Amino acid sequence: MTTDLAAKADALLAAHRSGDPLVLVNVWDAWSARVIAQTAGCEAIATASYSIAAAHGYADGEQIPVEEMIAAIRLIASVVDLPVTADLEGGYGDAGATVAAAIRAGAVGGNLEDCLRPADEHALAVAAARAAGDAAGIHFVINARTDEYLLGEKNLDVAIAAGRTYLEAGADCIFVPGAGAPDDVAALVAAFEGRLSLIVSPKALPLGELARLGVARVSVGPGSLGIAAAALRDGAAQLLARDGFPYTLTYRPPGA
Repeated sequence: MTTDLAAKADALLAAHRSGDPLVLVNVWDAWSARVIAQTAGCEAIATASYSIAAAHGYADGEQIPVEEMIAAIRLIASVVDLPVTADLEGGYGDAGATVAAAIRAGAVGGNLEDCLRPADEHALAVAAARAAGDAAGIHFVINARTDEYLLGEKNLDVAIAAGRTYLEAGADCIFVPGAGAPDDVAALVAAFEGRLSLIVSPKALPLGELARLGVARVSVGPGSLGIAAAALRDGAAQLLARDGFPYTLTYRPPGA
C-alpha cells in the first residue's frame, strides 16, 4: 500500500510542469471521479472542498466535519487508479493529523489554504503536512494556498513573500487563487521558480497563455460542480416544461 501511494505521489509531483501545466477538473464523489478519471488527458484527480461540502449539505469553510471530508476522499480514492490530491481547506485545526488521515484514505497530495493567517503561522501547518507525508513514507504533494488575491488586498509582494515562506516550509507548489493579470502571473512564476498553481474560469487567461507564462498547475475548483448542476438544471427545466426528453437521459456514469 505504501509503495503504491509513494509511486502515485511521485507521479503527481512529476505532473507539475512549468509551461505544460497539470490540468485538474475537480470532483466531489465517486461518479464524478470516475467520469473525470476516464476522460482522455486526465493525469490526476483533485477534490474540491466546496463541492464535497455542498454535496453533503454544508457550506464551505470547514463547516463539514473533518471525518465526513476524509470519508469522501476515501471513497473517491477507492474508485480510481490515478493519484488523488485532496482539498484540505486550512487543515481543520491540525494540518498534520488531517494530512495523515488523508494519506490513509488514499490521497497523495493536498491543498492547504492560509485564510490570510500570518505566513509564519501557516508555514507551521505546511511543515506539519510535510512531516506527516514523511512519516507515511511518501512525498505528499503540498499545494500551499495564499489567499492574498482572494481575500486580501491583491498585493503582489505580500503574495510572493507568503508563497516563498511556504516553499521554504516544504510546499511543492503555491496556489494563488484570484491572480490572473499577465504581469502578476509572470512575476509569481518567476518568484516561485515555476511552481505556481491557479484556478481558472471563463474570465481567466487562455490555457495556452498560462502555459506560455510558465504556470505549473491549473484547477477549476467548484466550477466542475457548476457544470454538472447547470446541466441538471437545464435538463430538469426541459422535462418540467414538457418540452421533450433530453438526449443525456441515456448517459450513465462509468461504473454505475
